[in-house]
Amino acid sequence: MPVRILGIDPGLQLTGFAVVDVPDSPASPRLVEAGVIRLRPRDSLADRLHELDRDLADLLARTSPALACVESLYAHYRHPTTAIAMGHARGVILLAVRRCSVPLAEFRPNAIKKFLTGNGHASKEQMQRSVQALLGLAEPPSPPDVADAIAIALCAAHRCAPARPCSMTAR
Repeated sequence: MPVRILGIDPGLQLTGFAVVDVPDSPASPRLVEAGVIRLRPRDSLADRLHELDRDLADLLARTSPALACVESLYAHYRHPTTAIAMGHARGVILLAVRRCSVPLAEFRPNAIKKFLTGNGHASKEQMQRSVQALLGLAEPPSPPDVADAIAIALCAAHRCAPARPCSMTAR
């Protein structure tokens, strides 16, 4: 029986998500669903976080993942407010996942990129093309948040295959 994995790319305007089913071998994952949760930038931060929580609860209930995975927080010294904003979105995501009693794994962004492309500093376009090639998609996933969510789920599928235990905070 396949293991269902939910990958989430946190954001306060677009939160990417992807659901993949992984059979006994992580070499042949199947994309079930992918998309974005769109949050209105003109809404207050509290309203966007509330909407994110509500939409994630619906997604978790509808897809019933065995594992959820999310990017760990990344902070760049040139953009400290971005890390703070992402921290808000990640907090809501972590709480929504925990509330549903779904196991959670976190992966560093450069580890996800390295797994998928071989380059820990891959561009958004490289990530989109790699996801397209790996899953045999007709077009690269768009927007990039969708490709990132798929990449997160695929990284978890590889690292957390049914045959091996998954570290909940993977490096």
